[in-house]
Amino acid sequence: MTETTRRTVVLGAGSAGLAAVLTACASYGDPATQASAEPLPEEPSSAAPKKKAKAKPLAATSDIPSGGGKIFESQKVVVTQPQEGEFRAFSAVCTHQGCTVASVSNGTINCPCHGSKFDIADGSVAGGPAGDPLPEKKIKVDGDTIMLA
Repeated sequence: MTETTRRTVVLGAGSAGLAAVLTACASYGDPATQASAEPLPEEPSSAAPKKKAKAKPLAATSDIPSGGGKIFESQKVVVTQPQEGEFRAFSAVCTHQGCTVASVSNGTINCPCHGSKFDIADGSVAGGPAGDPLPEKKIKVDGDTIMLA
């Protein structure tokens, strides 16, 4: 009877593993190894196009004072009325260090953190340290309702 050494067992196991890897690599991409199942049919598309979610009212036009504005913290937006009947909206996040602006007075949107001020008409910097204007947000005025677009 032949004695099996540890070296023979290790070499045999290594050779078997190598053979399995080489066999797998050799058949990669071979059509005979590809699944032969038919592809699933695509789900039929609905006949009616999906409706766009209706914008929710943000405020009434009467909520925004002429020459001032109002901050909507949960939406991170400030809506202003620089002139009677003209409504604008901007991000309520200060471009200096990301604080939320806190008030609108004397024609500016004011940040409490470092004193930056932004013009209510166009969001431009009216007083530093902020160097960039507030980004404009799109709104839609429908009758007496203001909505984010």
